[in-house]
Parts: sequence; C-alpha cells; structure tokens
Amino acid sequence: MGNICRSPTAEGVFRSLADEFLIKYDLKIDSAGTLSYHAGESPDHRASKAAKNRGYDLSKITARAVSDCDVETFDLVLVMDKDNFDNCQRQAIASGHEKQLNRIKLFLDYSKQSSYTDVPDPYYGGAKGFDLVIDLIEDASRGLIEAINNQT
Repeated sequence: MGNICRSPTAEGVFRSLADEFLIKYDLKIDSAGTLSYHAGESPDHRASKAAKNRGYDLSKITARAVSDCDVETFDLVLVMDKDNFDNCQRQAIASGHEKQLNRIKLFLDYSKQSSYTDVPDPYYGGAKGFDLVIDLIEDASRGLIEAINNQT
C-alpha cells in the first residue's frame, strides 16, 4: 500500500532475477503503492535488511504512488493483495482506463505454491514476516519469468 515493504521487495527481487533470466527483453520494472503517504521514502529498513541478507539490493528504490497512467504504461500491474487489486481497479476505472483492467493481477497468480493468494503485509510483524515475503516473491518471480519466456 505504501511502497516501502512488499512492493519494493518485489521490484528488487524481480529486477535481479530478470537481469539474470530475461536479458533479451527490454523490461521496465517499477513499484508503487496505492496510497501516497510514504512517497519519496526509502524501503523499510527491515525489508532492506531481509533483502540484503538474500542478495538483493533495494537501496535505489524510492516510494511513489501508483499513477493514473500506470495501467497504460505497463503491460502488467502486479499487486500484493486483494485490497491493492481493488484499489488499482477503481483507480483505472476512475481515470478512464477500464480497457486495461486485465493488466492488473495478483503477483501470486504467478506462484507455484498454493497456500497463499496474497503476499502478507509484514509491516507490523517481526523479521520472519519479511523473510516470508521474500520467499513468496521469489516463487512468483520465477513463475512470471516462466510466463514471459513462454510467450515468445
């Protein structure tokens, strides 16, 4: 929601994996929150630490809010949970982009695991929540990479 925990983690993890497995594509990878109250901030220090411990760098990511044209600019707008999905859908409709609603998907739609449909928000929990977020995001990122490669 605020682009300081889950979404910058997803950006950092997917960017790293894409740099390794999707070199032939010219991908634009970004993250944003559906709420703007953290705009301009760096990722949460706990998210950055958990990512760094797994070899991912979030240091160049700055929080921003989803813009009205993101569903037009990006082929996919991947959200972390149903609340963010609903927020993005409403924003797309309100900004006249209802033809692009099919671009908004849950990130875990690409996951191979089956016990989670939403990436849980680790903000009010402990360090293990940030590790779980990375586990889920790595899994979904691999599934997304597979889906992109299968389209060609």
